[in-house]
Amino acid sequence: MRVGSGFDVHAFGPGDALVLGGVRIPHGRGVVAHSDGDVLLHALVDALLGAAGLGDIGEHFPDTDPRWRGVDSREFVTATLEMLARRSWRVVNVDLTLLAQQPRIAPWREQIRHSVATLLGLSVGEVNLKATTTEHLGFLGRNEGLAAMATVLIDRA
Repeated sequence: MRVGSGFDVHAFGPGDALVLGGVRIPHGRGVVAHSDGDVLLHALVDALLGAAGLGDIGEHFPDTDPRWRGVDSREFVTATLEMLARRSWRVVNVDLTLLAQQPRIAPWREQIRHSVATLLGLSVGEVNLKATTTEHLGFLGRNEGLAAMATVLIDRA
């Protein structure tokens, strides 16, 4: 068994929605990102890669590569799962944390958990999602962006 952790952050920018855990959430702003800017899935990819000792998201999906422009971040997760499977690793469980003043994720929590569970081939009970604010401190507290953390457990398949 191995544990990995991941972190991602994106600034808010133009747009009318965010993608979190593969779910489009209406919002008064979008994010500045090379891909779709899904902070939850980007943190998840980093955690999966870290647990398997495979580097980080920037090594495998660099924002300098035009083929990743605007891509759905679920593609990153799928490609990462394939890398793990080739090395006989499987995901056991996932714990995700969204750090943001907005949006509130309570109305979307179960849909996001289901989306991530489906993507990983897990039951919804093996995917946890929580959210916190920074109590109006720092760039997150000033509602300039959002961040996510992920912790994963992997085991031999």
